[in-house]
Amino acid sequence: MSALPILLSIPHGGTRVPEQLQGRVRLTPLQLLYASDAFTHEIYDLGADVVGVVKAEVARACVDLNRAPDARPPSHPEGVVKQVTANGRVVYVEGSEPAPGLVEALMSRYFVPYHARLEERLASPGIALALDCHSMANKGLERQRDRGEPRPLFCLSNGNGATCPDDLLRAVGEALQITFGCGADEIGYNQPFAGGYITKTYGAGPTPWIQIEMNRRLYLTPDWFDKETLSLDPARARQLRAGFRAALERLGL
Repeated sequence: MSALPILLSIPHGGTRVPEQLQGRVRLTPLQLLYASDAFTHEIYDLGADVVGVVKAEVARACVDLNRAPDARPPSHPEGVVKQVTANGRVVYVEGSEPAPGLVEALMSRYFVPYHARLEERLASPGIALALDCHSMANKGLERQRDRGEPRPLFCLSNGNGATCPDDLLRAVGEALQITFGCGADEIGYNQPFAGGYITKTYGAGPTPWIQIEMNRRLYLTPDWFDKETLSLDPARARQLRAGFRAALERLGL
């Protein structure tokens, strides 16, 4: 079977702390994992079954590849090089926050190459759809607009119609409903998220882009996740990946 004409971006699946930041980051391995989109590599990476996959190993808490490159500290503490995580945890040991020169070095080492790979892949012929792949907490975090509110199994975003036709967005939602056996109320459209930097930036071009968020209650629970070993049940990862692939196949692109 030929590869699906879909490009996958997985920017937040990494947990690696850059060498330049070793000894500066105060987050524990578990906190780094929770600050990332944990296990999204294992869930979304379809390998040769799609025309392209771009993913990153760097921890989101250190370099956020889905933020605008000028959203830098100290004016943007949750921007591209973070000072605090989405749930308010301080990233660095006091007094060891990256200076502007180090921020620039991190951008050159991680941000610029990731986006260059995306642009290179997008220039390839035959891409009918691009997906920016994420996960989300089961409820809105304290610092977020939907704090405390329960979230659906999936959130699909197209910048309220700016990055992808609404009928294609709905088609993806319906395919997810079928493959994951959930109701229409378990698919959110542009709620609680309307798309981030990657979707909105590249969705302005000829390729339609959708940001997809999978609820972590599908896998980041005691049934499948071991907090001691920081490991996900491989069978659960395979099951979710198979469901994701089946949903994309149903699109008939």
